[in-house]
Amino acid sequence: MEPILDWLQITVLALIQGLTEFLPISSSGHLVLVPQLFDWPDQGLAFDVAVHVGTLTAVVLYFRKDIWLMSRDWTSSLITRQPTSNSRLAWWVIFATIPAVAFGFIINNGIEESLRNPLIIAATTIGFGVLLWWSDIKGEKVRDEYSLSFKDIMIIGFAQALALIPGTSRSGITITAALMIGLTPQAAARFSFLLSIPIILGAGLLKLKDLLESTAPVQWEAMIGGALISFISAYIVIALFLKWINQIGMAPFALYRFALGALLIYLFI
Repeated sequence: MEPILDWLQITVLALIQGLTEFLPISSSGHLVLVPQLFDWPDQGLAFDVAVHVGTLTAVVLYFRKDIWLMSRDWTSSLITRQPTSNSRLAWWVIFATIPAVAFGFIINNGIEESLRNPLIIAATTIGFGVLLWWSDIKGEKVRDEYSLSFKDIMIIGFAQALALIPGTSRSGITITAALMIGLTPQAAARFSFLLSIPIILGAGLLKLKDLLESTAPVQWEAMIGGALISFISAYIVIALFLKWINQIGMAPFALYRFALGALLIYLFI
C-alpha cells in the first residue's frame, strides 16, 4: 500500500531529488539521513516515479537545443557517414551509458540493497568527496566536451557505473572522471548532465513498470506536487551550477560531502 504523504514530506523529498540528482553531493546519503531525522516511512513507488519525471523534464528542457542538434546530426550521420561534433557527442552519451547499464544487470538489486548501509554510504560519501576535490586540484581544465575521445568516454562511462554503489553520486563521479582527463568544470558538468538523461529515463521506466504492476492506490496530488517541485529545483540547480562552477570549483561540494558523511557516522555508529 502506498503511504499517505503530507506536504512537508512531499516538499522535502522532491527538493532532495531535484537538488541531489545533479549536484555532486550523494542522493543516497540524503535519502538515508532525512527519513531518519523526520521518522518518515518509505515514500512509495508512485512518488519515486513522479520526482524522476520532474528531474528528467528539467534536464531535457534545459538542454533542449543541444539535444535537438545532437539528435539531428546523429540521425544525419547514420545516412551520410559524415560525423559532426554534435553527432559524436550523441554517440559518446550512448557509449558512456553502456557500462552502467551492463553493471546494473550484473549487480542485481539484492547486492545493491546490501550496500545501502548508513556507514557504507558515509564512507563512500567521504571517500568520493576526496576524489572530487583531488580531481578539481589536479585537473588541467583546458578541454571541452567536444574534445572527448573514445578512451575518455570509457573512463567516464566506467566511472558512472560506480554510482551503483550507494553514496557515490552519479553526477559526482562522472564530473570527477571528466576533470581527471582535463575537462573544464563547466564542460565536465555539461557532459555529466547530458549523460544523466538516459540514466534517469531508464530508472524512471523501471520504477514505472513496478508501479503499473502494483495495485496500490495512487495519491495524485503528491505525484503532481512532487514532480513540479523536483522539476523547478532541478532546473534552477542546473542553471546556477553551470553558471558558477568554473568560479567556485568543487571544494564546497567536497566539504559538504565530508560533513554529511561525518553526520551519518555520528547518527548510525
